[in-house]
Amino acid sequence: MLHNIAVLTSGNDCPAMNACIRAVVRTAVHQGVHIWGVHNGYKGLVNDEIEELNTRSVGDMIQRGGTFLGIARSGEFFEEDGRRQGYENLKKHGIEGLIVIGGSGSIKGAATMSKEFGMPVIGIPATIENDVWGTDYTIGSDTAANTVVDAINKLRDTACAHRRIVLIEVMGKTSGWLAMTAGIAGGAEYVLVPETKSNIDQICEEIRADYAKGKKYSLLVVADGALKGMGVTTTELGKQIQEKTEIDTRVTVLGHIQRGGSPTVEDRINASMLGEKAVLAIINGKKDVVVGFDTGMVVEIPIDEATNNRKTLDTEFIRLSKVLA
Repeated sequence: MLHNIAVLTSGNDCPAMNACIRAVVRTAVHQGVHIWGVHNGYKGLVNDEIEELNTRSVGDMIQRGGTFLGIARSGEFFEEDGRRQGYENLKKHGIEGLIVIGGSGSIKGAATMSKEFGMPVIGIPATIENDVWGTDYTIGSDTAANTVVDAINKLRDTACAHRRIVLIEVMGKTSGWLAMTAGIAGGAEYVLVPETKSNIDQICEEIRADYAKGKKYSLLVVADGALKGMGVTTTELGKQIQEKTEIDTRVTVLGHIQRGGSPTVEDRINASMLGEKAVLAIINGKKDVVVGFDTGMVVEIPIDEATNNRKTLDTEFIRLSKVLA
């Protein structure tokens, strides 16, 4: 059984990271294990920004968005010497295992260090895009989806008042989960995602026909990676749609508001469950796995499978969005 473990957050921040850290710390203390926090991600690991945590360290945290440990990019960690320095810093504090909360890239970085130096690693998937392979859910995705739906609800009000077309850009460079989930839940007429090709001319024809029948507004949710193949930005697409339909069109880019905010109940509970599972797994000898959810059950996924495979958008989601458009 391990007696000293550490936790860090890496990649892009998201809601409920703090809830997960809290669960990691409280579970470790409950098990009689020393728990250390690495500030500022892999940069802090290389620079030895490591301190021991206790239950007071995570008081008043479960409702806060973001991560109190912080996140920072580290070019040094991409090199073996940087990873070696991070490993040596962990060993200096007597740390025997590392829990990493982040996306696929962040977890893959820890897996590389594990292979090179034998440091046991457990990954906890945390990204608003819900794009980590092998798990139905990633920390922060539910809060982000609710944030986007709230924005859609508000934008619908003003779109209806002015009889406008509104494009709402959300995050999703390679995955359309956030756009599709929020689009369906928010009642958007069209959802553009990286996984499918969109025919803009056809969309414009359908919008014109709907307006001719008396429709007062139209909402399009656009994942920011959906337009990569078209070579246009969402703003440029909005101009094209206005020209083709001759209907006043506006574009709203939600940006980093999607990453913030107090986490939902679902995110708080799931983050807590994954945090506890990660601690119990690593102190009892498990290593190089990602803890996630499969049909509501907490499961362990081999870290290489989770980081080397690409999660695809559920085709049923795509079908449903077209039916309900």
